[in-house]
Amino acid sequence: MLYYSAQLSLSATRLQYSAGKNTIFAAMGQKKLQRFAEIETFPNVLIYPEGMPGNWHTFFKNDHPLTLELACGKGDYTLGLARRYPEKNFLGVDLKGNRIWRGAKTAMEEPLPNAGFLRTQIDKLANYFAPGEISEIWITFPDPFLRNSKQKKRLTHPKFLQLYQPLLAKDGTINLKTDSPELYIFTKEVIEAAGCILIEDIPDIYAMTEVPPLLQIRTFYEGMHLEDGRTIRYLKFRLPEAPLDWREIKLPSHAEATEGDD
Repeated sequence: MLYYSAQLSLSATRLQYSAGKNTIFAAMGQKKLQRFAEIETFPNVLIYPEGMPGNWHTFFKNDHPLTLELACGKGDYTLGLARRYPEKNFLGVDLKGNRIWRGAKTAMEEPLPNAGFLRTQIDKLANYFAPGEISEIWITFPDPFLRNSKQKKRLTHPKFLQLYQPLLAKDGTINLKTDSPELYIFTKEVIEAAGCILIEDIPDIYAMTEVPPLLQIRTFYEGMHLEDGRTIRYLKFRLPEAPLDWREIKLPSHAEATEGDD
């Protein structure tokens, strides 16, 4: 009898644990749905908008230069840059509305009228910007997609550089901040292979005697990486003037995707 009583008690405990987990997951799901509904009402968020190429001045209500933060998450860099440069416009781009909600809400509360957010896929940027409309791009702690079979998903892959090229203004720049040594090395190889102009290369930001103000802005994930003792790296570069064809750019063999990869 004692054995069966113990088994029944254990089963009841497991059921309670499972029910508790389901309640937590349900609450999290409900919170996401609530945030998705809220950002649809936020004046500083656009969700798959139409008719935007050449018209971002109507969104920001000025003609100031426009900087993008790609895969912005909670928009930490978008907000940080907007605070430092009120004479410029900053737009965080991400697909995950739950994350955008946090940045957009902060921008409204402060307020930061020069910070906005666009919910869409990054590979669809050409649907939203006219040629030369973007002055600068920031890519902060993106997924490094470490498997070579996934390298075309890296936001500094030649395929993406070709996408950015016509949208960037003359002398427009791209900034990468990452804790991934693999993405850092890969991007340097892409810069060389694509004929880009490397402007700045910092292999360890926090080993510097004085960290430049722009690099002092910390994202949520950067804080976590620093707590784990990871090295933060930075690259700034400019694309070549000649049109890029990513299929013609030859990367070192270890950086190329295997045959048949998408």
